[in-house]
Amino acid sequence: MRVTRDFLRGRGRERMTEAEKDALEAAVDRVETLPARTIVVNRGQRVRYSTLLLEGTMCRYMDARDGFRQLVALQVAGDFVDLHGYPLEMLDHDVGTLSEARVAVITHARLDALTRDMPHLTRLLWRSTLLDAALHREWIFRLGRLDAAGRVAHFLMETFHRLDAVGRTDDGRFALPLTQQDLGEACGLTSVHVNRTLRRLREDGLADVARGTVRILNAAGLARVAEFEPDYLYLEDGAWARDAAE
Repeated sequence: MRVTRDFLRGRGRERMTEAEKDALEAAVDRVETLPARTIVVNRGQRVRYSTLLLEGTMCRYMDARDGFRQLVALQVAGDFVDLHGYPLEMLDHDVGTLSEARVAVITHARLDALTRDMPHLTRLLWRSTLLDAALHREWIFRLGRLDAAGRVAHFLMETFHRLDAVGRTDDGRFALPLTQQDLGEACGLTSVHVNRTLRRLREDGLADVARGTVRILNAAGLARVAEFEPDYLYLEDGAWARDAAE
């Protein structure tokens, strides 16, 4: 089984040729397991490799002067966590794990070879960073225009669809190893406000979040509260199933 099998899974992976999949797999320098709640890359640190998340949950975040953290991205299996660090050579934010995470490390020297020799694969790597940019734009909308229930509902719907694309949901359920403080840092809310909002979503029969698991009870209703449309995720229905045997 390829360790890179979830890269662009459900979001354009079927455009990769077998030779490109082989080349990406061969570019992996090593696979590591990282502990939960660990800083992986510090803001301003020069980077000479990029990290593909294989299992677990990671995040990008920024710290305010008052010590409070703002999550600016959630990373799930199949995501290149810091591919943008390849051309930029450093990051303007921190990267850390939320749960234990298994990652594949690809050095920038090997990315140099891929981008030199495989222009179509280069375009797909570029696609990956553009999908990240689409997520960032939606996060700005969520924080700027939605109320508390809308923000949390939107975050849950987005995360469900992203995990579903890589085969990590089960009948509306998915693992979400985030505390209420983490959710608040992703949605611009206090932990107390998150607690009240989750209770409201549960009492309204929309979603239940408990013990690291999310259960979506009414997807259509949750999407209405979230003003959620999945088009910005560029999902390709059923694509993950076709790749499941890799």
